[in-house]
Amino acid sequence: WRLSVMMFLQYAIWGAWAPFLWTYLVSKNPGLGMTDMQAGTVFGMLALACILAPFTGGQIADRWVDTEKFLGVVHIAGGVVLFFLSKAHGFGNVSGLMALYCLLYAPTLALTNSIGFHHIEDQKIFGQIRVLGTIGWICAAFILTAWRSVHLLPGYADCLMLPAVLSVIMGVFCFFLPHTPPAKDKAADPLAFREAFIMLKNKNFLIFMLIAFVVTTELQFYYGPTEQFLQLAMKIPGNLTPIVLSVAQAAEFFAMALLLSYALRNWGVRKTMALGTIAWPLRYVVFALAPLGPLAVMKPLVIASLTLHGLGYTFFFVASQIYVDMVSPKDIRASTQSLLALVTLGIGTY
Repeated sequence: WRLSVMMFLQYAIWGAWAPFLWTYLVSKNPGLGMTDMQAGTVFGMLALACILAPFTGGQIADRWVDTEKFLGVVHIAGGVVLFFLSKAHGFGNVSGLMALYCLLYAPTLALTNSIGFHHIEDQKIFGQIRVLGTIGWICAAFILTAWRSVHLLPGYADCLMLPAVLSVIMGVFCFFLPHTPPAKDKAADPLAFREAFIMLKNKNFLIFMLIAFVVTTELQFYYGPTEQFLQLAMKIPGNLTPIVLSVAQAAEFFAMALLLSYALRNWGVRKTMALGTIAWPLRYVVFALAPLGPLAVMKPLVIASLTLHGLGYTFFFVASQIYVDMVSPKDIRASTQSLLALVTLGIGTY
């Protein structure tokens, strides 16, 4: 249950800002009125931080510090940074604070996976723990909708203040996670990230990483502008877009809780991930055609197509995290998950 709560909070934090930050950055009143280039720079900070993840969080957790303690410290520190970011103005201030926050948050994406795999016996049930992260992402959207309805804390960016609160809660909770010490094998390479990179000599692992890179490059066309697309093209009010976007996570919950284990056991990792990659292009086709048809028809179709994101994310990304743990030596779990984050959330995303 502690791993499940960890996943809930981890993705509630991300879900409170990731789908809504772009609109806040480029909009005026409320918003910062940045150019698209400036907003892209700010939004890209997490990707740049993920490129450093194997050399920071992965190395620290695999070789130096208990994973749960490291998570606790960086989440509390991240919450403090988000508090200042929520009232910051100006491109220089916002981009600097966002860079600092992402350096703290990026390693946690891989480390919550590695700590989860460390304490379960069968990787195929990982989805049943990770699904709480999806519920957390959905709950963040509903909390943000309520926050906007009552105009709580005017003067602070709601999509940054909410994750600040959640980060502090997560940080405190991390100290109560199952104990996960670094590797104590004296024969192990002291540089865990070096062992992770050596795995790329395996042809199958290298091909998998290349596919993961290509798949991830397309995802930012969904994560960044979709809320603005729903508001401008589909005429959905801004206070309702968090709930509408949660349709994708509802499908993700269904796929992760009920379908993923079945797919992995009966179809295998390769076919499961292939199915995931097909879902996203189909969604983009619907988005591209939507402005060409009548709004009364296309709006429900666009909302329905959001479910394809949930299916794609589960069958590709969660399955890929399971695959990486299956082929990884146990003493570099955090570093191999961080390597996956480098290729996908890092280079591919940027």
